[in-house]
Parts: sequence; structure tokens; C-alpha cells
Amino acid sequence: MGLGLLCAALALVIWPAQSADAVREGMALCANVVVPALFPFFVLASLVVELGLSRCLGRLLHPIMAPLFRVNGSCAAALALGFVGGYPVGARTAIQLYQQGQCSKTEAQRLLAFCNNSGPAFILGVVGAGVFASSRVGVLLYLAHAAASICIGILFRFYKAGPTARREERQSRPQFHAQRFTTAFTGSIKNSFLSTLNICAFVVFFTVVIQLLIRSGFLPGLAQVLGTVLAPFGLTPEWAQRLLTGALEISSGVWTLSGDGTLSGKLILAAFMLGWAGISVHCQVLSFIGGSGLSVGTYLVGKLLHGGLSALFIAVLVRLFPLE
Repeated sequence: MGLGLLCAALALVIWPAQSADAVREGMALCANVVVPALFPFFVLASLVVELGLSRCLGRLLHPIMAPLFRVNGSCAAALALGFVGGYPVGARTAIQLYQQGQCSKTEAQRLLAFCNNSGPAFILGVVGAGVFASSRVGVLLYLAHAAASICIGILFRFYKAGPTARREERQSRPQFHAQRFTTAFTGSIKNSFLSTLNICAFVVFFTVVIQLLIRSGFLPGLAQVLGTVLAPFGLTPEWAQRLLTGALEISSGVWTLSGDGTLSGKLILAAFMLGWAGISVHCQVLSFIGGSGLSVGTYLVGKLLHGGLSALFIAVLVRLFPLE
């Protein structure tokens, strides 16, 4: 750990201008994409939970949520907002539902496995139109992404499904009390702004990290090794560097796919990146989990499965609907 921090400090000293450029790039990304996309949904999600509107929604959707995902109807708020708002809106809403007593610990951990998804604005606008210059590509990627999420939700319905676990969760669930509108509104604005700043800090940090890893030669070197090891599977060092970049930070990763390569290969890699979401997003979610008592295990396993299933589904969709 100490050696890593020393190397990071040396890198900042050796490449100060490049680090400053990366900070500006990350801040521009936050100002133009992150804040406009996430802040309104954070406020909406917080109001839905604090005012108890998720319970009203839950009474309507319980007949769907319970048999499919083995969670109560209130959890539909996390699923819906996760699909519309993008990560980490779904995960933050799931944690809020648990902290407010609207779902059990087991239900919250099931939600974390599949409700933290990329929003349609990012997949259709940034990835589809921006990277691939095709709205059809964006639609196929979003369909694969959504289908994989639903499949993982169905799979995780078997997580801690025993009668003893269900009884313990019911007994440990705290009592929920809806907030007055004025209290909920002011609190939602303040907490959502702080949450958005928290996310922006991670985005800027990982933008600098990726730039320094590239400048130092560490990322290209690791990609070279990975490409050599996985050469029998068709992974070249160039593709390995794209994969590693996306594994760290989703936005930087998908933009590397605008270069050369087969369309099907780039789509499969893009689908995996969108499903996995990147370590930057995971750190954002972990900052919300904090002292909630929820385990990160189901979340990380769910995201890894999401990446794999999304890649598999897009490979099938490309065969069914050729894009060449």
C-alpha cells in the first residue's frame, strides 16, 4: 500500500500538466453529464422514499415484484429509478428503502444485485449515437442490458430464500414513518447535492488515475501481458487495454471503442462494460453502503454476472438483427 502511494505521488510530480488536464476533463464530464443526469433523479428518488410514495407504488406492483424477484412491491421504486436514472441511482434508492424500513436486509441485497443499471440516456445517447453513430446500436445495447438485469433479478430471488431467513428479516425490519413534505423536500435537495458531489469526486479521481496509468506505461504493459495470455481466445493487447480501461471507468472505456475493430467485437465489449459498470461506479455505491450493514458481495457478483449476460445477449441480438 505504501509503495503504491509513493508511486502515485511520483507520477503526479512527473506528469503535473497531464494530471491537471485529466482533472479538467473529469470536471467537464461531471458538469456536462454527471450532474445534469443524476442530481434530478437523486432528488426524485429521495422524495419517493421519504414521502412513502414507494409504498403506494408497492401496493400496485407487489403481485409482480414478489413472484419474480421475491421482494415486496415498494422495491419497484429502486428498479424503475435504476433503469431510468442510471447508476448509482438504483443502488442508492435500494439502500434508502432499507434504511427507511420499507424493505428487509435480504430484499435490499437482492436489489443491489440487479437494480444498479445504466440509464437509457447514456446507452442511447453517449454509447449508441456518440460512440457507434447508430441509434439502432443503442437500442440493441439497452435491450441486452435490461434483459440481463431482469434475469439476474430472477436468479437472485433464490438468495437466502429459506423460511428461517425470511422470519428473521421480518422481525428485524424497522418501522417506517413518512416525512412531512417540507422536511422531505429540503432534506432531499441537500442530501442529493452531497451525493452528486461525492460521485463527481470519484469520476475526477479515476479520470486522473487512468491518465497516469497510461502515461506510466503500466496499463499498456498490463494489457500486453493480458493480451499475450489470452491470445488463444482472440484478445489482442489493444482490446485488452480497452477492457482494462472500461473495468476501471465506464465512460473512458466505451470511448475507446470508437477506434478500429470489428463491430460485433466492440458491441460485445461495450455490453460487458455497461453491465460491469466499472470500479469507479462500484466505489460510488460502496460510499452509499457505508455503515448501512448491507453486504457488497451480492452487488459485486450481480454486476459481474450482468456484464457476462449482457455480452451474451448482445451477441445473440447481433446475429438476429445484423448491423453491418
